[in-house]
Amino acid sequence: MDKDTDTQHLDTRHLDHKTPLADRIALVAGATRGAGRALAVELGRAGATVYVTGRTTREHLSEVGRATETIEETAELVTAAGGTGIAVPTDHLDEDRVRALVGRIDRDRGRLDILVNDLWGGEHLTAGSVFGKKSWETPLADGLRILELGVRSHVITAALALPLLIRSDAPLHVEVTDGTARSNRRYRENIYYDLAKNAPIRIAFGLGQELAEYGGMAVAVTPGFLRSEQMLAHFGVTEENWRDAVAQVPDFAIAESPYYLARAVAALAADPARAARWNGRSASSADLAKAYGVRDLDGSRPDAWAYFEDVVFGGKDGSPDDYR
Repeated sequence: MDKDTDTQHLDTRHLDHKTPLADRIALVAGATRGAGRALAVELGRAGATVYVTGRTTREHLSEVGRATETIEETAELVTAAGGTGIAVPTDHLDEDRVRALVGRIDRDRGRLDILVNDLWGGEHLTAGSVFGKKSWETPLADGLRILELGVRSHVITAALALPLLIRSDAPLHVEVTDGTARSNRRYRENIYYDLAKNAPIRIAFGLGQELAEYGGMAVAVTPGFLRSEQMLAHFGVTEENWRDAVAQVPDFAIAESPYYLARAVAALAADPARAARWNGRSASSADLAKAYGVRDLDGSRPDAWAYFEDVVFGGKDGSPDDYR
């Protein structure tokens, strides 16, 4: 465990109120599905007004190629959970569209309190062009697209939204990635993917220093083995019968729902002492869950990164059940 993400339990009595984020304005960039959707819903459940963005709408299909999830649906889920969900179709690689998004939030609300950068949408590239190949065997156009989706989109969004975020009395910037600083010391199989998933960690580290002057903070967070809609579809299962996929991939037994990370981030957002503990650092869903007493939908508290480090890569005896 990283020294910057030790899991001594925090005092969470201040979270007893059902809507601790009732006066907060949030933007979840990349909220169409997966962790982004769950993050938007849980921030809404805590009472926040949440602007949700993405490229797949009920009228437009992004390069991801999944029409089964849309940002309009995400906004409706946010509202149904108790918040206010507002869908704004946005390609975060289009600077003019991001400027228009920020301008709308400014006109509507006058400030932004929580910015979640969950932009990605490159799974179709990793599966087809990256994993199992050397970097020089990866089509250059695919590799550069991965960097656009996983790095450039984050930088554009931060650069254009941070001037609005620092108007908040407690700015919170959340970078969502794959892996912590500790777990990503291990090479992530391909240089393009490695760069794309390490960059948000450095973004959070740097912005944490810049936001501290404004009473704010930045943190990089990661789910473990995520049971996203795409992952479930890949294995031919649903959230209800996901354990059927363990027969195909035994390590899938450590998988977690997107709501595990989302519940933990919502608890962090409601923590007035969060900056002292998390600013500039990276944390897994398990790190945050242990700190805030959060559990996944099934009541478990999986720690996928510890399982992979200890058992899969470290050769220790153990099973996924030992890490739930």
